Amino acid sequence: MIATNTQLKSNVTPNNELRILIVDDHDVVRVGFRQILSEHSRFVVAGEARSAAEAIECLRKENYDIVLLDLSLPDGSGVDVLHRIKARYPATKVLVLSGFAEEQYGINMLRAGAVGFLSKNCTAEQLTSAIETIAIGRRYLSPKLADLLAEGLAAPSDKPVHEQLSEREFQIFCCLAEGKTVSEIGKSLFISVKTVSTHRTRLLGKMGLKSNSELTYYAIKNGLIQ
Repeated sequence: MIATNTQLKSNVTPNNELRILIVDDHDVVRVGFRQILSEHSRFVVAGEARSAAEAIECLRKENYDIVLLDLSLPDGSGVDVLHRIKARYPATKVLVLSGFAEEQYGINMLRAGAVGFLSKNCTAEQLTSAIETIAIGRRYLSPKLADLLAEGLAAPSDKPVHEQLSEREFQIFCCLAEGKTVSEIGKSLFISVKTVSTHRTRLLGKMGLKSNSELTYYAIKNGLIQ
């Protein structure tokens, strides 16, 4: 009998085969990642997904050790996929690979449950190093992200205001910045409209913003959406 992801334990060792799911809507990106991973006998690209819905369907049908997850997907945010994976498949580790810079999203993705964050501009060596690090049960921190975390501990008051949001607030912030309504957000996150509205009010207050348009402007200005 094949165990589900929720039954799997985090017992990956350096000698075990690693089943990897690549989630990215760009064919050329998936091909590139697949080619890099094919050069390592341990790494097996066991699935590919072009959207959030396809990613969840792949996870429902198969077991994966690691998910390489893009944040910008055609049918939703990779942040939503990350939260679903952590809730439903806690043994599956998520490495976020994004076109967004580490200083913009890295720390928030770690707080949201990712075990690593890499820019898509990373080298093949950095990608394989990150996967190997994750496979032995450690988080992968690039030198830049490690410095950001160290700076945050030394001077938390200097952090960008969006990094002061809770995981749920940041998730809703991303949805609002993408133009989703509170009803759409509530449906996608399986929470009530009232709860979404409460989080919206709280995050706007923390960020010193007054409206969704100001929130979207902030997101664009800080490179959080394209």
